[in-house]
Amino acid sequence: MLAQFRYLLRKFLSFSESAAHAAGLTPQHHQALLAIHGFSGATPITVGALAERLDVRHHSVVGLVDRLNAKGLVRRHRDPADARRVALALTPKGLELLESLSQVHREELGRLAPMLKRLMAQVK
Repeated sequence: MLAQFRYLLRKFLSFSESAAHAAGLTPQHHQALLAIHGFSGATPITVGALAERLDVRHHSVVGLVDRLNAKGLVRRHRDPADARRVALALTPKGLELLESLSQVHREELGRLAPMLKRLMAQVK
């Protein structure tokens, strides 16, 4: 049964990577867009907080944000109170792309749901 769960997870991860590539993104770009959009802080997410969320080094996120910015998907702005802090936000283009990717992910999860439900029923 554990092998079947692993199979479903690998299948979904493979789907997710392919969907990101089809949208012109790397899986890391997709994860960054999700983290930026999903940040629940009272203030916009910073480069440092994004690095923490993605579990990568700060300088790696700087390069990632540079590439997302060049694609017109993310914008950065300096905190007026502390110029060392760089806040991030999705552009309308970035939000539209993320919404499109999220929709295809929901559809894939819907397709996998019956198999997952059968596996979960066996665990009880």
